[in-house]
Amino acid sequence: MTVTATSPTPQASLDKKIFLPTFVLVLIIGVLLVLNPEQAEQLLGNALRAVAGNFGWLYLVAGAASVCVLVWLAFSRYGRIVLGAPGEAPEFSTPSWLAMMFTAGIGIGVTNWAFVEPIYYYHTPPFGIETGTAQAAEWAHVYGQFHWSVIPWAVYALAGLPVAYSLHVRRQPFCRFSTASAGILSGKSGERIGVGIDIIVILAVIGGVSTSLGLGLPLVSALVARCFSVPDTLGLQLSVLAVWTAIFTTSVFLGLEKGIRVLADLNAVLAVGFLLFVLVAGPTLFILNISTNSLGLMLDNLLRMSFWTDPVTKSGFPEDWTVFYWGWWIAYAPMVGLFVGRISKGRTIREMIIGPVLWGSLGCMVFFAFAGGYSLHLELTGALDIFTLLDSAGIPTAVVAVVGSLPGGTLTLIVFTVLCIIFLATTLDSTAYVLASISTKNLGGDKQPARWNRFAWAFALAIIAVGLITAGGLRTVQTSTVIAALPLFPVLVILFLSLLKWLRRDFGVKLRPANYALQHLENGKTEVREV
Repeated sequence: MTVTATSPTPQASLDKKIFLPTFVLVLIIGVLLVLNPEQAEQLLGNALRAVAGNFGWLYLVAGAASVCVLVWLAFSRYGRIVLGAPGEAPEFSTPSWLAMMFTAGIGIGVTNWAFVEPIYYYHTPPFGIETGTAQAAEWAHVYGQFHWSVIPWAVYALAGLPVAYSLHVRRQPFCRFSTASAGILSGKSGERIGVGIDIIVILAVIGGVSTSLGLGLPLVSALVARCFSVPDTLGLQLSVLAVWTAIFTTSVFLGLEKGIRVLADLNAVLAVGFLLFVLVAGPTLFILNISTNSLGLMLDNLLRMSFWTDPVTKSGFPEDWTVFYWGWWIAYAPMVGLFVGRISKGRTIREMIIGPVLWGSLGCMVFFAFAGGYSLHLELTGALDIFTLLDSAGIPTAVVAVVGSLPGGTLTLIVFTVLCIIFLATTLDSTAYVLASISTKNLGGDKQPARWNRFAWAFALAIIAVGLITAGGLRTVQTSTVIAALPLFPVLVILFLSLLKWLRRDFGVKLRPANYALQHLENGKTEVREV
């Protein structure tokens, strides 16, 4: 079977119609957050109530639909298609590929929430369960693992597959959602829609990453203050921001192989070592027992948790937690999808689904199982009143207190601080890389955007961070995430339909049980080859 191949790609260059309006708009948003924090918080709060109240059901349905679609695609005949040329090996080793994928998709959020999220659930449990009971404690341990496992990674993989196919199979000269949508968007109208898609994607990426910035900077600042016994002031937060910006801009400047991959590998090693330390130094038997119990509880109630909207009681639990998280994952999907699509050359479609969904879910579940189990044990035994700390001083103070209760004192806090800084840096360097890729034209799958472009987006993200520090409040960053996700629903549908059309056009023949790749021929044609 033959199809028309794409023409040779010219030299990569800045796409001004994408870069200029989005970059200027992001800077304006950051400045407005700094100058008008109270008005911004009020405006975002009103928008959140409107979105969650009217579209919360849509977020839940979209999450479940992503899993169903990927299960079908992974085990269909298309699952054996190689995202690359015949005989092309994966660009990165499997451990490095998984490490870059995990750190880009999760970042500092998991270190922030894993210790405190179960405590919130214990005191405000779902399903009308009585606060402070044994049943509340069991559900408290399981719900964080549910929110951070299959659904987010399914959304990421669904967004990344069309990008990977566009770059590595179709050999399109752009690392963009608009290009990955070209299967069903064509002509002048398709081009105009594509520009709109790219602008929406950039703004959604900024909105999603804002949550990591808003959560991560206060946490790292509080950790530094505790380690060095200094006051946790705005000046300290800005100093931490300067150091952190230097780390991730250096990583972005060095590129994928020498910068982002190395930082991600280091991050993965530190994370595994820290979790093993929590398991061994903490209440090991309790953590193992409650983790086993939580796995069974989640598997037994997966459908109920996935579709629970609480329409009668209206406790607010689904809106405050599940809808927020699904919005966060959807807002993050463009960044993670573009990044994972870029680094997945040589993988099969099945690998690109199973890698994120299986290993990404497992990594998050272990983090919440060990860290959350340790926190719950402190709360249940009265060794540390974490909920009071959360209520009176906020998440950063509570996390510092929990980590500080581990053996090793200041040394443990320093190691955890380094882990948090690297987690945040790996997420943000991936983000800056993706934003620079979107604003570059003629960027093939084996090329990287200009260094100055990557650095410019790193600077813009730092400005957003300053704005969020000034505006303050977890609610503000949560709100920006849920709102940013809403315009992405039609974009993700377009992406998937584009992928399906390409698959049927390029691999419409009946495939035998083997892997297949699309070979580009010198005469401008392509053919399907068994590999």
